Amino acid sequence: MWWSRLVAVPVGFTTFPGEVWAAPRSWVEAVYPGVAYFNEAASGGHFAAWEEPELFSAEVRAAFRALRPS
Repeated sequence: MWWSRLVAVPVGFTTFPGEVWAAPRSWVEAVYPGVAYFNEAASGGHFAAWEEPELFSAEVRAAFRALRPS
């Protein structure tokens, strides 16, 4: 069953406006109960790392910032 496959580790999730499927936070939290970071970017799409490399790398850094020890 799908709920037995939930991801239990901390997850960083950024949704981009040009993505094929828009994932609202409620959907993300239903599948990834350990959401540590969620953001809706202002630009980018399915290939965000290629389309907006600076934005993509900033999102990766922001997602892991909360998980880094002080």
